Amino acid sequence: MSLLRRWFDPIRSSWFYQKPIRQTVLSTDQGLSIYLRLDDVYSYLAVQQLPQLEEILVDELKPLKVVISNQAASPPNEMSALEWQNYCLNDAKILSKQHRFSFDETPQQPTTEALEQAETILKNTPLRGQDFLYLLEDVFHMLWQKQYGKLRTLYAMAKYHHKPQNFPERVFNYQPVLMSYFEIGGRQYHAVDDLLRLTRRLKQQKLFTDNPIFLINHIDWREHLISDAEELNEIQSLNPELDLYIALEDPISWLLLAYIKEELANYYNIQFRIYPLSYQGRDLFDWSLATRLSKRTEVEFTPFCRPTEQASIKMAQLFYSVPEEQQLEAMYSILQAVWTDGKDLSYLPHFNALMKELEIDTLSSIDVLEKLEENDQHCEMKSQPNFPVLELRVDGQNFVFNSLYRVWMIESIFSNVLEERYKSESSIEGE
Repeated sequence: MSLLRRWFDPIRSSWFYQKPIRQTVLSTDQGLSIYLRLDDVYSYLAVQQLPQLEEILVDELKPLKVVISNQAASPPNEMSALEWQNYCLNDAKILSKQHRFSFDETPQQPTTEALEQAETILKNTPLRGQDFLYLLEDVFHMLWQKQYGKLRTLYAMAKYHHKPQNFPERVFNYQPVLMSYFEIGGRQYHAVDDLLRLTRRLKQQKLFTDNPIFLINHIDWREHLISDAEELNEIQSLNPELDLYIALEDPISWLLLAYIKEELANYYNIQFRIYPLSYQGRDLFDWSLATRLSKRTEVEFTPFCRPTEQASIKMAQLFYSVPEEQQLEAMYSILQAVWTDGKDLSYLPHFNALMKELEIDTLSSIDVLEKLEENDQHCEMKSQPNFPVLELRVDGQNFVFNSLYRVWMIESIFSNVLEERYKSESSIEGE
């Protein structure tokens, strides 16, 4: 980093967060599209929202364009196809329970024969608009709930009584799709995780005819699912533990760590531990998205000083040079210096200033690289597709999840634990 940037970045970081964000108006020239795969479980959840979504779209976005691919993209984070499949099925079960999607308790991937039959049904049907979207939802139900008898009946009708249709709003192709997503104005939105963000954006641009009501059990930032004093005390008494594995060059690590520390840790009496990872090379980010997330989480963030590999090692060196009981506060200060104040910790004056702030007299002699590799190995064993990785332990149960999109699971898990305990107590009293 140049000397000019080292001097200037901390200054411009001080006013960046306060600057209003001007959102680009998304173009509607290409309409609104959703990309699906019949064997993608997230697509199954997504199609359950489509009839309701299209019903409130303005005419210029109708009909909703449906793109169905039969080609899966490579799994993320070097996961095997089987690891990714198992992760998706488990994650979809969690999402369906939280957001009240229809879903089988023991989901299985549809058979190849069933997928081929479903594609023929959807290619040949003359239905359009909402009628097609309802059929699409029904077909997904048949696939994922193993209603293969119904599917064969529809397939026979489609094969012998209809021919392939050619509608511009219905496309079948081989474009690799990892998981279902919406696209508008050149921007992509995950079909489940980003649904509320998409609907807020469409409402902002006056592209709805009515108020969008989706994912009604969504827990918004800085809103608590548990507010009853007695229930809160019960969760606190369980002394929940949370391990957080973070890539130091990842801005989402800062947003997530700061949010959990400021909003959840003390509130629920969470014993919070940090495990920094070696440099993961997470160089490609949607910086505007990270900035908008910082506004929603109320965590200050500036994009000027993403750590290099050398800087990441220096950050870890500071972290492991404070006593274990002070490491959470230390990591908060380290990431804040980088992501809010624009400090470059590979630059000795910045490093020494933070070392003094953390009251570190002598740097630890620990082999930092070896420690980071050890954390990498433990994190890899969690088989998660994204960072940061979180592991929550409460009431004898263990839960592993990942990314900023799953922070709501902490409070959802607490709520479910209380519900299970109350049911167990009622059962004992009834005996």
